[in-house]
Amino acid sequence: MSSKILHMCKYHNMRDFAIRLKGLRKKHSLTILELSARTGLNTASLSRWENGVYDIKGDQLIVLAEFFGVTVGYLLGTES
Repeated sequence: MSSKILHMCKYHNMRDFAIRLKGLRKKHSLTILELSARTGLNTASLSRWENGVYDIKGDQLIVLAEFFGVTVGYLLGTES
């Protein structure tokens, strides 16, 4: 599954990911620091992903999807 996710990341419009990640974080009233503490993901990485630098791995996408209760496809903008 991870290689499929990475393939999607590489070729999909990642602007959708940045918008959805930031939107979910704000919807849950979290700062990047709080999201980092609750997910174990690096604060700098979270900030870069929200600002359009897309060096994200499949396992990191899964962590975010599970935390927010959405699918990886939703985060990537391939599902509504």
